Amino acid sequence: MHPLPSRRGALLAGLALAAAPLAARPAGAAPADAEARVNAFYAALLDTMKQAKQLGTKGRYERLFPVIVDTFDVPSMTRLAAGAAWQAASPAQQAQLTDAFSRLMAATYAARFDEFTGERFEIAPAIDQPPNKLVRTRLVQSNGKIYNLNYLMRGAADGWKIADVYLDGTISELAARRAEFASIIKGGGPDALVGLLHQRADKLLAGP
Repeated sequence: MHPLPSRRGALLAGLALAAAPLAARPAGAAPADAEARVNAFYAALLDTMKQAKQLGTKGRYERLFPVIVDTFDVPSMTRLAAGAAWQAASPAQQAQLTDAFSRLMAATYAARFDEFTGERFEIAPAIDQPPNKLVRTRLVQSNGKIYNLNYLMRGAADGWKIADVYLDGTISELAARRAEFASIIKGGGPDALVGLLHQRADKLLAGP
């Protein structure tokens, strides 16, 4: 995933948080709105960062994975990143691609956000871009450095979910992924991409 210009480079692909999985929504409760979804994601990410050393990389991964799946529209992101090859893939291959992409996203967050040094996230009111919304956020580090992270949100049955991440406010995570994935799929098909995504996740989870 595209790194930020610091050791905390992660998608924020992107980019997936409560210290435990988000609680199931009570029957009849309103779906999460766009800002609330991002706020819950950041709250969990910060909480995991504060416990980073105790949890270790794999512990952080286990905490973050279910929230990544809850926060991001991973199937849609995988489909768009795979491009035309998605239609050529079998349903089983599509499921494998989605699972591998989810795993890599969570592993990237777990590996990169490995400590807390006073960072904070700021969230601005969502901008309507029918049928989508754009949630603008900033990562403010303790030394004053600021990184802009914007999220394209799409409505789903269980509320708004992240469909793309714009690093530095404008660089599309999915656009970068699509170019990379196209060359891999061209050389070895969907199975080659599945294998590579798992390989990258394994490397991240193995630690330094």
